[in-house]
Amino acid sequence: MNMEKEEKIDLLLRLREEEGLNRKEFALKYEIPYPTITDWEMGHRRIPEYFLRLLEYKVRVEKDTLLLKSNNVKGNGNLLVSELTREKITDEIVDKILFEGMEDCNENVDCIIVLGSIKASQYRIPIAAEAYHKKRAPKLLLCGGKVREFPEGTMTESEHMYRRAIELDVKSEDIIVENRSQSTVENMLGALMELQRAFWLNRVKKVLLVTTTYHMRRSLSIARYLFPAHIEVLPCPADDNNTRRNNWMDSSAGRERTLTEVENIITCVENGVFPDFEI
Repeated sequence: MNMEKEEKIDLLLRLREEEGLNRKEFALKYEIPYPTITDWEMGHRRIPEYFLRLLEYKVRVEKDTLLLKSNNVKGNGNLLVSELTREKITDEIVDKILFEGMEDCNENVDCIIVLGSIKASQYRIPIAAEAYHKKRAPKLLLCGGKVREFPEGTMTESEHMYRRAIELDVKSEDIIVENRSQSTVENMLGALMELQRAFWLNRVKKVLLVTTTYHMRRSLSIARYLFPAHIEVLPCPADDNNTRRNNWMDSSAGRERTLTEVENIITCVENGVFPDFEI
């Protein structure tokens, strides 16, 4: 039975209300042009019934999935990050939190973001340069304003990464340097400012995030929480020597570093740096 115009508008409004989203947020989530959804809700344009039915199905399925996930957490004893203590952190939990689902998807993006550290030039820049030379992105954005003592002298992490990128034949005009951030959260905020200056944020659709593998979950969670919803942040992990997925448990240094990182994630959740999630 075909729907009347008023029925279509009522259903569209009801679906948006169920999502708890304003018109702009709803349009962005379901990739509907904002002027189009405005015209639909105002009755200025006809809403295709087939599209409305598909949209209704998608909203309902997502709602049921969230409900099922919530019931699973309560009924099956699955842990949320906020429920963890150091005593509850097993090797299996470390693997799930830090490494599961953190593989590179090999997609092309608008920019490669590399997070700084004392050893970023050794482990992270070669991975980023390889992706650049494969033409997966036209630009590298190097983030890190901490001043460090390197063999080459005193400089910021991003300046040291810049030198290494040039050695690996990345063109200087394709490198953006963010030189003020002092933490992972500030890395992301600084990256947003540089992306705005270099591209305009509304034109950026995908970015590749390069950091050490064990550090990826926290970095990715922060980025996805702080970045606009239309920018997809994809992982591109860089292994170091002691904290790889297959060897972190084999040394006291690797074990301590990964346990500390899990605790950092717990602290981020407790402080609302990014939302809680199920293990």
